[in-house]
Amino acid sequence: MTKNSEEHGLISLIQKQRRTNHKDFQNCLFSCFLSQVEPKKVIQALTDPSWIEAMQDELLQFKLQKVWTLVDLPYGKRAIGTKWVYRNKKDERGIVVRNKTRLVEQGYTQKEGIDYDEVFAPVARIEAARLFLAYASFMNFVVYQMDVKSAFLYGKIEEEVYVCQPLRAWYETLSTYILENGFQRGIIDKTLFIKKVKGDILLVQVYVDDIIFGSTKKELCTEFEKLKHKKFQISSMGELTFFLGLQVMQKEDGIFINQDKYVDEILKKFGFSTVRIARTPIETSKPLLKDAEAEDLYRSMIGSLMYLTSSRSDIMFVVCQPKLGLWYPKDSPFDLEAYSNSDYASASLDMKSTTGVEYVAAANSYGQVLWIQNQMLDYGYNFMNTKIFIDNKSTICIVKNPVFHSNTKHIKIRHHFIKDSYEKRLIQVIKIHTDHNVADLLTKALDVSHLQFLTASIGMLNL
Repeated sequence: MTKNSEEHGLISLIQKQRRTNHKDFQNCLFSCFLSQVEPKKVIQALTDPSWIEAMQDELLQFKLQKVWTLVDLPYGKRAIGTKWVYRNKKDERGIVVRNKTRLVEQGYTQKEGIDYDEVFAPVARIEAARLFLAYASFMNFVVYQMDVKSAFLYGKIEEEVYVCQPLRAWYETLSTYILENGFQRGIIDKTLFIKKVKGDILLVQVYVDDIIFGSTKKELCTEFEKLKHKKFQISSMGELTFFLGLQVMQKEDGIFINQDKYVDEILKKFGFSTVRIARTPIETSKPLLKDAEAEDLYRSMIGSLMYLTSSRSDIMFVVCQPKLGLWYPKDSPFDLEAYSNSDYASASLDMKSTTGVEYVAAANSYGQVLWIQNQMLDYGYNFMNTKIFIDNKSTICIVKNPVFHSNTKHIKIRHHFIKDSYEKRLIQVIKIHTDHNVADLLTKALDVSHLQFLTASIGMLNL
């Protein structure tokens, strides 16, 4: 198969240097037998043997799972059209490692209640994945990853449907099988499965057909892999390195997650690859002003950056250096603390009520705390009475005072559940000096020294 000259040049260079044992040699050689282009139409795919092989593999899975029975279309019934979808699966470095095809139905022709009842599969929150990795680092165990081949084909549907396969059916098949083999489902996160054996714990997190798992006892991981292989065709991918766009480095002294590959993609997308890197996110002396002409571009940029906040908490407010990530050291305590802040008053166009906004921000931060508290109960940790650090005295007074203040009548009732939680001692609200509030990373322009101090406080490191 003939691929582009750059790939052949790289392999020739390695061979000339007699470095065939180089760690990337096999990857480079393998990539030459994979297509680097995603076809838009079937006629394009049929000109490339690598895509033909991928399509044949997909049809083989249909046959093995007995997905359909070939029949004449009954009178009065309608068939849903199908189409091929072509995707290149890449590793954490952006190298194509697999040409993947899917034969899917044209969902826009379906009618609810006739062709399907449910078409969704529960997926893990990105925060759940981060929590999983933080716990793995604290408990000093390795996290592994597996991928289920043609996962959705394992699901059985109840309706009589011609060429249709709802996504929900796969999750029901998977979860039922796991629960039948000694696991418990998470109370809050239905994609988390837990198995406790004496003093050890095995955790399994599911994101559709991607599965990560880890245990305080390695033998439990081995048993889980064997269990999955009994029913499903599984690709065991070894130690976790890439999950939901997160690059994961498992080291002896902790776990580091970042999105460096994704950063490169969005910098190229918006033409910022050659822009000089700034030491701080934004100048402290310049207020933010509205630019009506750049509004559409701004929205597109924000949409791209939102997912990056999974590992880059510091860009919630503005962008910064591209090579940072979150670090979970093994020797750090496994505690839950929250920091709340907002900075609408610095917006020169629409000054808001500082106290009201700070109070709403505190309520929103407690919503996240509440989810983590309940999630950690499945892990065996009780984090009730969590400390929430706030640098606004008025906000703390409102939370602690059971009387409904007249100056908070403009705040919607749904934000006042934080007061009820404080009275029930589910949380503490504690005053913190502004200089030590790490939430400033998400809301304010900072000088270099303050920025470095706060990033170090929350465990952000440079690659």
